[in-house]
Order: sequence, then structure tokens, then C-alpha cells
Amino acid sequence: MGGFFKSSIGRKVAMALSAFFLMFFLLQHLFINMLSVFSPDAFNEVSHFMGTNPLVQYALQPVLIFAVVFHFVMGFILELKNKKANGVAYARNNGAANSTWSSRNMIYSGLVILAFIVLHFIDFWIPEINTKYIVGDMSGLHNGEFRYYHELVEKFQNPLRVGAYVISFVLLGLHLAHGFTSAFQSMGSTAGRKKNLQAFGKAYSIIVPLGFVIIALFHHLFNNH
Repeated sequence: MGGFFKSSIGRKVAMALSAFFLMFFLLQHLFINMLSVFSPDAFNEVSHFMGTNPLVQYALQPVLIFAVVFHFVMGFILELKNKKANGVAYARNNGAANSTWSSRNMIYSGLVILAFIVLHFIDFWIPEINTKYIVGDMSGLHNGEFRYYHELVEKFQNPLRVGAYVISFVLLGLHLAHGFTSAFQSMGSTAGRKKNLQAFGKAYSIIVPLGFVIIALFHHLFNNH
């Protein structure tokens, strides 16, 4: 296993697998959050299920956190390896000749997304963990009602926070625009299907971040107290 991660191909495959897992999670997360726009009750019910289901809490949640950390650490390692192999000066002077902005700046968009994830954890995950496991309230109720929708709306009252979310998701879209195709290429799956994968990746990198932006703006504009 150690030799696998030491090889360039092994690192890229591991990076691709973590990327696929996180992209699947983004779709699931978008679906649940989009419920808050159309049906607060459905959003509360699904959020409560995800927040109290033992499989989600004790199996999938740790895997997700590990995948996030692994993906970013591996991304930084690959970036450093690439710069060391190609030479920083060469990459700086010639990178724009045959690559896109998103491919040349994956490390920077990744850092912004990582900062956003920390903010997201502070906004939602840490308070949830505190309520359930420190306070000891697993009911999901606040004054006799589910609190999930109410807390989501409250977070999007501050225009600065909404702005941070929107900027982060724009950069996520740029990150995904390159990362999607790159992940499939690392797995050797682009032969004969490159155009289709690029089209699907472009659609994914636009639709998913846009969906999250719409959610944030909707609650800020129409549910602002």
C-alpha cells in the first residue's frame, strides 16, 4: 500500500477516487438543501433522519471527513510534486499556453474551498455535534419543532456570510470544471468518451454550485427577518 501512494499514478488514482466520492456527496447534499426551498417540512424530516441515523453518523460521516482531509492533503502533495518536477519558473512562464485558468490554479481554489468548509463546519456541523453529543439532545426539536430549517435560514441573514458562500461556490465550480475530467483521466476512462465526459463535467460544475448559490440567495432575499 505504501508503494501505491509513493507512485505518481497511485497518488492520482487515490485523488480521483476521493474526488468521485466527494462529488457524489455534493449531489446528495444539494438535493437535501434544495428541499429547504420547496418544502421546509421535508427538509426538516430528511435532515433529522440524516442527523440521527446511526449508519450516517458513525460510518458515513467519519468516511466523509476523512475523504475531505485526504483529498486536500493529496491535492497539495500532487501540486508540490508537479512544481518540483516541472520547475516553478517554467510553470509560471508557460502554463497559460496550453492550460485553463482553473487547471493552473487548482491549489488556490482548493484553499478557498477548504476555508469555506471550515466556515460551513462552524455554522452547522459543530453546533449540531454540540447539541447532540455534548448537550445530549438527540430529539432535533426546538420549542417543540424541528430546528433544522430555522437554523439554516438564520445563517443566511448576514450578507457577508452569503457573499462568502457565493464566492466559494463560484470557485468550487471552477475547481470542478478541471477536476471532473482530470479524475476520469486518472482512472483511464476518457478514451473514446472524452467529449461526453467533458460535457457532463461542465454541466455538473455549473449546475451543482449554482444550485447552492440559489439556495443561499433564496433564503437571504425571501426569508430575511
